[in-house]
Amino acid sequence: MSASYEVKGNVAVITLNNPPVNGLGHATRSGIFDGLKKAMADTAVKAVVITGAGKAFSGGADIKEFNSPKATAEPTLHTVIAALEGAEKPVVAAVHSVAMGGGLELALGCHYRVASPGAQIALPEVKLGILPGAGGTQRLPRVVGVETALNMIVSGTPAPSEKLAGTRLFDQMIEGDLMAGALAFAAKIADTRPLPKVRDIKIDYPNHEAFFQFARNTVGAMAKNFPAPKKCVDCVAASVSMKFEDGLKFEREAFLALVQTSESKALRHFFFGERAASKIPDVPEDTAKRPIKSAAIIGAGTMGGGIAMNFANAGIPVIVLEMKQEALDKGLATIRKNYENTMKKGKLTQQKFDERVNLIKGTMSYDDIKDADIVIEAVFEEMGVKETVFKKLDEVMKPGAILASNTSTLDLNKIAAFTKRPQDVIGTHFFSPANVMKLLEIVRGAKTGKDVLATTMALSKKIKKTGVVSGVCDGFIGNRMVEQYSRQAGFLLEEGCLSEQVDKAIEKIGFAMGPFRMGDLAGNDIGWAIRKRRYAERPNMKYSKTADLLCEMGRYGQKTGAGWYDYKPGDRKPYPSQLVNDMIVKHSKDIGVERRKVSDQEIVERLVYALVNEAAYLLEEGIAQKASDVDMVYLTGYGFPLHRGGPMFYADTVGLLNVVSAMEKYARGRHGEFWKPAPLLAKLAAEGKTFN
Repeated sequence: MSASYEVKGNVAVITLNNPPVNGLGHATRSGIFDGLKKAMADTAVKAVVITGAGKAFSGGADIKEFNSPKATAEPTLHTVIAALEGAEKPVVAAVHSVAMGGGLELALGCHYRVASPGAQIALPEVKLGILPGAGGTQRLPRVVGVETALNMIVSGTPAPSEKLAGTRLFDQMIEGDLMAGALAFAAKIADTRPLPKVRDIKIDYPNHEAFFQFARNTVGAMAKNFPAPKKCVDCVAASVSMKFEDGLKFEREAFLALVQTSESKALRHFFFGERAASKIPDVPEDTAKRPIKSAAIIGAGTMGGGIAMNFANAGIPVIVLEMKQEALDKGLATIRKNYENTMKKGKLTQQKFDERVNLIKGTMSYDDIKDADIVIEAVFEEMGVKETVFKKLDEVMKPGAILASNTSTLDLNKIAAFTKRPQDVIGTHFFSPANVMKLLEIVRGAKTGKDVLATTMALSKKIKKTGVVSGVCDGFIGNRMVEQYSRQAGFLLEEGCLSEQVDKAIEKIGFAMGPFRMGDLAGNDIGWAIRKRRYAERPNMKYSKTADLLCEMGRYGQKTGAGWYDYKPGDRKPYPSQLVNDMIVKHSKDIGVERRKVSDQEIVERLVYALVNEAAYLLEEGIAQKASDVDMVYLTGYGFPLHRGGPMFYADTVGLLNVVSAMEKYARGRHGEFWKPAPLLAKLAAEGKTFN
């Protein structure tokens, strides 16, 4: 049983014990149900206290049981809550640390609730594209008020228990020993009758129709790609306008409908995918990790400064090394300015500002960084520069220090070979701006030690990044795929599109930015430099020359005030450029391609399926460990729409057979060789299987 039962005096204590957060799995639910039956049958027992062992009251549903028969096996959470509510003796929930989702719904089913300060209280189901399904939308408004409940349910954001003290959610806040306080409270109310039930609380909320209509409009604008937030509003509205049982039924129907939506499936895929990314098949979870108590960054540019901020934000002291005083001063000033901007927005206190700024020091001497536990180079993306840095690091860094490279395309094995300790070398590819973007591609070299990999994965969590492991290849997972996406975007221009049409089509399905707006933001000269390298290395790899022509015009993007689009001073909004459109049309004529009307569907399919096909090769080659890792890279680093679940999940949703047949159609057009399905994609499609 994942719940224990004991009697203290005349009070029965049921303790949830399903680490780490006392998830309400089948065994735990059964333990509560059986314990309650035992307490009701024992005449010596006058009251019941329910609490959680360890560091949580209950975090809600047990995610290990999602999509398994156990999730719906009796007693369900509904059955348990009905038993608590209908108990003839008072039941007290003793809430501490965490009461979320089903855990909070369980507490709401009890007659009384006591809590210790600092407990995190939430109904976060909306983050999985669903809503509270065990009475949360009907009971929470009755105890904390309609507006507070609506905000909590629609946002899924936790509130500290002391903020909810004084509402009917908690009958008493207990400082000090929670169990002693809960037992004293239970003894005090043991003879109280009738027993209070949250369902019996009447909600009086005048003008609720206007309030809920306003809420629907606000939520609709903010969460246009997700149906769950709007349904949350409807359910809270039902708590006001319907009888309790009818509201409960309405909530249940809404919950079951949302579970089936592709948006909820995508969010659940993201939830599990993020957790699965940290599991590496040949690196056991108990692998010994190296302590990371200090860090050093080589390079104080945009990337180096952003990386340094991640360490300071996590409370880890960091030294930034530069070769010139001017560059160092500029880098440290930029870091300070970034923190000042965050403070101005009210997202950082003066105390935190001082702490973080003081954790970042600058130096021009390698001698000052020799004792750091990890050093990350963020220097110019050129192998000769990396060689100089790594030979120096090999010479000065203490034994056991992790030597990491922020390279985005270069061969990590080659970089590791510049040292006498390749087992200590790893790739940590941050995404710009590094202090904001969640993705961290962790590149495993041929000789990278398992303890180094395990340490870096743990570190990614500490600095609040989604760490995804990649093998060594040109561009790793993300950039290798995006190259094929960019190639297709270029071919579409040659065949009949203008940059604006391509961007709008892909943004319409939820992408943060189309390929041409993205190029203008990142700098078109960066792609130009990569293509020049490609022309020498892979002369058979075809690219549209439109992007080269654009760069020859000096239009590098926002930084030059002109790229695929025109920009006005101080205005980041892209304006279509007649000059660029004329260049695109002329180029089609110059290469003898008759322009045609291209549908938005074709644009989306060609861009997304180019990603999918390249990812299938990455999976076959073992560069990516699993399809969900590819999705995590694209959801956290490349602006792929969250409600679509990433390129591989999107392909699974469309159906791999449909993906392959679309590719066969495009293979009959220009650049037909591009559309040869990767063997893994072809195999899965033929067998009616999916990537995930």
